[in-house]
Amino acid sequence: MPTLVLASASPYRRELLARLALPFETCDPQLREAHLAGESPADRALRLALAKARAVARQRPDSIVIGSDQVAAAGDEVLDKPGDTKGARSQLAALSGRSAVFYTACAVLGGADGLHLAHVDTTRVVFRSLSAQEIERYVAHEQPYDCAGSFKVEALGVSLLECVEGQDPTALIGLPLIWLAGALRAAGFQLP
Repeated sequence: MPTLVLASASPYRRELLARLALPFETCDPQLREAHLAGESPADRALRLALAKARAVARQRPDSIVIGSDQVAAAGDEVLDKPGDTKGARSQLAALSGRSAVFYTACAVLGGADGLHLAHVDTTRVVFRSLSAQEIERYVAHEQPYDCAGSFKVEALGVSLLECVEGQDPTALIGLPLIWLAGALRAAGFQLP
């Protein structure tokens, strides 16, 4: 089997991929994640997932490379990573009592057969009404500065929500493992 490479520096994606119990390496694609005017959140996520996979596949042409990206939106507003306490508080206050949609794209490229598989998973998250004190306590506890939407569903952030609607619970964390497991089986990997 060719080497499996995750084109990501994300510890969340690394932890998720490890769940599949396949040996893999990681390689940071060092890609600038720019917005393009008029691009939908789903298209942006797919474009970036493919770009990450292609960047690493050029360096590792004999490997199977996984690229992934997630773009969140509340209405017409794209939710970038907040970066700091102020940004996280502001983002959660704006999301209080509202819903957001998370588009998680995944691409699997490479190998001798020129494998090219791609997918976008959509997850809708409904936030409950949050008080300023709840937001303050949550942000202080979890410091979700590197998470679009300013919460971690796999941890205390789940307490901020009314519901999550989607096909794959791992997509919201950053890597749609249900789809990815099928893509890797198609590439010849044995799962489970």
